[in-house]
Amino acid sequence: MNKKYQLIIFDWDGTLMDSTAQIINCMHLASKEVGAEQRSDADIRNIIGLGLEEAIHALYPQATHNFIDKTAIVYRDYYLFKDKTPSPLFAGVVDMLDELREAGYDLAIATGKSRRGLEKGLDETKLQDYFPITRCADETRSKPDPQMLSEILTDYNTHPTNALMIGDSVYDLQMANNAKMASLAVTYGVHDLQRLMQQKPVDHVTSASHISKKIKDLNE
Repeated sequence: MNKKYQLIIFDWDGTLMDSTAQIINCMHLASKEVGAEQRSDADIRNIIGLGLEEAIHALYPQATHNFIDKTAIVYRDYYLFKDKTPSPLFAGVVDMLDELREAGYDLAIATGKSRRGLEKGLDETKLQDYFPITRCADETRSKPDPQMLSEILTDYNTHPTNALMIGDSVYDLQMANNAKMASLAVTYGVHDLQRLMQQKPVDHVTSASHISKKIKDLNE
């Protein structure tokens, strides 16, 4: 049976990996090291999903390019090497991905992380083989620009109407809207249900373990 949504594109942070605490901690450490005024956990949580430079600019709107570049370098050093805050996969992610792969879906990742950050996460979680195609913010444009989705669609030779973007932030869903693609919201990440539903996803799930069944239902 032909599937309405054959290509399933996942966000990473807050959708597959529970990395919010580590991202918040690294941003606090980076801003302290560069001498910037501290932002609240809620402020940092709100910008998760954007590319790093765009996230720093959102936290410090008056910042210079030099400040943004310096803070990004320090942040990456903490995230990639120094900070040891655990970032596990959400419960049920591996089983869910197994179910989708066994059902014949094409899988991809579109993330605000850098390539080095995503490769670190894929290596730590052993999920490389699930995702033949991935795109990162430092290779294309930050969400909500649709460029990374457009490139994934091209790689899979798939029309936007046959793809589904899954994410936990409004930036994920806005990106899908900008690409004329349907989206599925997950409510266990950084943004709450009310805010996510303003972007008109086709539906939402409250757990990663519910994603494969929800996709099956949407395809019936």
